[in-house]
Amino acid sequence: GQGVLDNAFEGYNCSLFAYGQTGAGKSYSMIGYGKNKGIVPITCDELFKSIGRASGEVKYEVTFSMLEIYNEQVRDLLQKNNPKGGLTVRQNPKLGLFYVEKLKKVAVESYEEIERRSEEGTANRTVASTQMNATSSRAHTVITITFDQISKNDAGEETKKSSSINLVDLAGSERAESTGATGDRLKEGANINKSLSALGNVISALADLSMGKKKVVVPYRDSVLTKLLMNALGGNSKTIMIAALSPADINYDETLGTLRYA
Repeated sequence: GQGVLDNAFEGYNCSLFAYGQTGAGKSYSMIGYGKNKGIVPITCDELFKSIGRASGEVKYEVTFSMLEIYNEQVRDLLQKNNPKGGLTVRQNPKLGLFYVEKLKKVAVESYEEIERRSEEGTANRTVASTQMNATSSRAHTVITITFDQISKNDAGEETKKSSSINLVDLAGSERAESTGATGDRLKEGANINKSLSALGNVISALADLSMGKKKVVVPYRDSVLTKLLMNALGGNSKTIMIAALSPADINYDETLGTLRYA
């Protein structure tokens, strides 16, 4: 996660996401398990260490929010009770960015606070058992850390450099046959695959744009996930992707799919 931090200190928006089939180790890489910490806790820990080493002239403000997108509905993981149908995603008319209305944002002063908050959020996540994975994430989890650096310029005016770090644990892409999913599980799977393909379309459109193709429309509005990641994918931003692969031969097709996506 060092690249993510360097970008944030320079004032870029950045996002880091893990992609791959269910059971390949995405949540393990992002969040970790027990003593083996994942990228999210290590990055947050480093962030506060860097702030501790910085000179006293710059003031830092860090806020933390955590949400999940389940069946195309947004749930705030820092609150126990969410409204029926999820929180509303709105677009800010001035900035053109999408945001989640009434999402709880918490100011944090130390890594321990972030750790406490993310444990609280992880406990509220939607997980269910499928044949492939006992604790399969049935939703995309997005942790957003907003990081402001406030300093005074020569004229004594305060200037603010702001960047948002999005750490995304995507739900597993999956084949209905291998997971043995029926009923609700199957519906969830369909929604998961829908928003993953929307993300794929956005990324390939952005790739076309960067190759100099004209008249490319980037389809951010196709899913809730791509709306919320809009500011982290396009424009002044850097994106890092982790491709999680499974070594088993029965997952050969899925592994190829993940590599093609990457």
